[in-house]
Amino acid sequence: MATIFQKLISYIEDIKNLNHSSGAALVIIKDNMIVLEHYSGYHSNIKNSRPIDETSQFNVASARKSYLGLVIAYALYEGKMNLDDLAVQYFEHIDKDLLEKTTIRHLVTHSHGLHQMEDGAIIREFHHGESWAYRGINILMITELVNRLHGKSFPELLEERVFKPLGFTETAWQTKPNENLVPVVDAPEEPASYKLGQTNNGMDSNLHTSAREFAQWGNLHLNKGMGIVPKEVIQLATEVQSPPFKNKELPQNGLFWFVQGTPAKHSELGERVPKGSYQILGVTGPTLLVIPEYNVVVAKMFNKRYNYGGSNYLHYLREFSNLVADTFQGRINDE
Repeated sequence: MATIFQKLISYIEDIKNLNHSSGAALVIIKDNMIVLEHYSGYHSNIKNSRPIDETSQFNVASARKSYLGLVIAYALYEGKMNLDDLAVQYFEHIDKDLLEKTTIRHLVTHSHGLHQMEDGAIIREFHHGESWAYRGINILMITELVNRLHGKSFPELLEERVFKPLGFTETAWQTKPNENLVPVVDAPEEPASYKLGQTNNGMDSNLHTSAREFAQWGNLHLNKGMGIVPKEVIQLATEVQSPPFKNKELPQNGLFWFVQGTPAKHSELGERVPKGSYQILGVTGPTLLVIPEYNVVVAKMFNKRYNYGGSNYLHYLREFSNLVADTFQGRINDE
């Protein structure tokens, strides 16, 4: 079985080495069964560091947006808000003229046009719905909103409604180091380190999970909630929710997930990935790819801050997703 996935394993190892990640993991689920687990390297780039294995828990960084997205979907499903509600209804502390007619839809699909400067000032880069930009201000706004609407932090809601029913024990926002947590390499010449502390309602980039549970998180979505989460919640999170863009090369999103609609040049999903697939990634290297057409989930993990390729990082993300698509298209053709 591993021979079938050798190109994917080689890709993981090549990027691990090129990007100076000290460890990597790859887990593939096909038809609800784990068909591949690959672990390599060490928890840190120092001598005598612990080897990566199935219990190693990686910092998923911005991939935590997929977890936030599910909580947003719950709020929509339960009628606590609507995608086309104006942001001014919920954010009275932000200048109304600045918000314009920005909606919840714009905030969750990176099409809002807002940006927060280092001094805390919020500016407008483009009019809502006219373009796409990956910023942090919308995450802060939406996190504050869903916490308020649900009456609890979104990690608490996930623990109650999803993690416990699924039996997850290796997915959590961490505040203290432990032997299972994989620290992050910021620079090859410096020892890997943790960025832990107060969870700040789950906004800190300290959500850790094992490659297995990351893959199972994707499989929950692939299986429309598995009877644990309402299927309508999953659909809201993983279907295209972006407004129609004039520029057809811009990415399309669900509730933060990148979704394959019409293949687009600036999407992180390659052009050979089937329509309806979706993916999330983090700056430390984790990527979770779900391809419903092939009934496949692929979770890859690294522990190096910033994706390999610099400004050309999209090429390598697209290359990986295309390689996954080619692998399973080939298997289906053989069958």
